[in-house]
Amino acid sequence: MKKVILLCTLAVLMFACKSTSATSTNTDRKSQVAMKGNWVISSVTYPGSQYIKVNTFQLADSECFIGSTWKFVSNNNKGEMALTKSGCVSFSSPITWFVNNDGQFILKILDAGEKARKVREGYILYLKNQTETSFQLIDKIDVGGKMTDVVYQFQKVN
Repeated sequence: MKKVILLCTLAVLMFACKSTSATSTNTDRKSQVAMKGNWVISSVTYPGSQYIKVNTFQLADSECFIGSTWKFVSNNNKGEMALTKSGCVSFSSPITWFVNNDGQFILKILDAGEKARKVREGYILYLKNQTETSFQLIDKIDVGGKMTDVVYQFQKVN
């Protein structure tokens, strides 16, 4: 009898201590629907930007993302993004994305024709200051052992 109680207690503790990942929480449909449409990144800011360069999404310098275009489709969590700033590498790609109930924006950048479930790497950013015409995605990066916020300011394109 003591063994049964001990096993039950251990089982409860294991499930109670189970960590949740960003992808296992429910989606925030209201935030996702508000993001539907075409957007442009109007600015990228972070402390020390005059001294350090940030390689955003392992694609290009964060400055190259200013003016980039993004399309979010909320009913299937797909979309597109394109870097078009002169003097920077040109890049465009389909994306898949969603916002979870913890305010985390989950992004996967896909190759053409690639299924999202085959892509194992993605990015977790934080959705902040969302309005009908703007929102911010915040990435946390390590700069010299200190966590620093990189703020991507999005503006709606009509």
